[in-house]
Amino acid sequence: MNNSVVFNLSFISNEYTGIARYATEIIPYLQGLNPTILTPKAIDNYICYAVPPNLTPEDGTKGHFQRLLWTQFQLPRICQQLQYSLLFSPLPEAPLFSGCRYIVTAHDLIPLRFGKRFSRLTTYFRYYIPQVLKQAQHIICNSHATAKDITDFYQIPASKITPIPLAHDRNHFRFLNLPTRNYFLYIGRQDSYKNLQRLIAAFAALPNCQDYQLWLAGPTHQRYILVLQAQVQELGLTNQVKFLDYVPDNELPTIINQAIALVFPSLWEGFGFPVLEAMACGTPVITSNLSSLPEVAGDAAILINPYNIGEITEAMQTIATDSALRSRFSSQGIIQSQQFSWEKTGKATSQVLSRYL
Repeated sequence: MNNSVVFNLSFISNEYTGIARYATEIIPYLQGLNPTILTPKAIDNYICYAVPPNLTPEDGTKGHFQRLLWTQFQLPRICQQLQYSLLFSPLPEAPLFSGCRYIVTAHDLIPLRFGKRFSRLTTYFRYYIPQVLKQAQHIICNSHATAKDITDFYQIPASKITPIPLAHDRNHFRFLNLPTRNYFLYIGRQDSYKNLQRLIAAFAALPNCQDYQLWLAGPTHQRYILVLQAQVQELGLTNQVKFLDYVPDNELPTIINQAIALVFPSLWEGFGFPVLEAMACGTPVITSNLSSLPEVAGDAAILINPYNIGEITEAMQTIATDSALRSRFSSQGIIQSQQFSWEKTGKATSQVLSRYL
């Protein structure tokens, strides 16, 4: 057995999710570990091992199930064939009861906090994930909030967990010195824990609501958008609340830069990319005082109780009408965002993996 790391990227697809972004950004900082990358599509300048292309989120539930079977039955054989020392998976999936030595990254336990009855995802987090984490050599996670959840939900000792914050692309998300327009911005999915119904109600309660717009950027889902659209119609806001659907990555910096503020009142997050990216753009942020979000925002954002609609409204009104405060949060956000970098994330990850080679 040698000192090589097998880096499992079997889930990588053309959909650039947060986990995919994390995984690809840290690859350069693992070079010293002699990684062999398991991936459906080759990555230039790295040793790659081709895996089936039908294991990704693009194949939906079927792809997820196929990946779990492949992970359990094919991955141990591949690791032995490659004479590996350690398997690293940037999401919490690994072969169980195989004697395989591995480290995984856990991102959040939201399906347990906001579990849906008969949900496959809740079942996955209730039965599969705890076994993966208990059999791991070590666990990396993206925030102290997630580390605490792993300990609280699964009774895994804190000594087995290392929180390593994520980061953003500093060349992409940056201050562009563009004029501010009259909209508040939300970025993300529309799941119920994202708290968009309270956000819309808070926007409707603004004293001069008709002077502003609320832009909701992110992939739409039939299960959620119909409820939100009905609420918007009932409140008479059809001309003011815009559902942008998925916004291409190259368009996001401009949309963020020109917003009055990013309003991100999520009930729980493992990390919270939109908060960090908005701060990097110098856009004031209003976000929740729960979970990992205070870790990301520090003192550079207005923190609100996401269950209190009045608090959200008051924060939006204050940031829209107080230009000095907006300028202060813009400057503080840029400074706060500079504490995060993929170099820090990658090097810290490499150090953890090195301890187990």
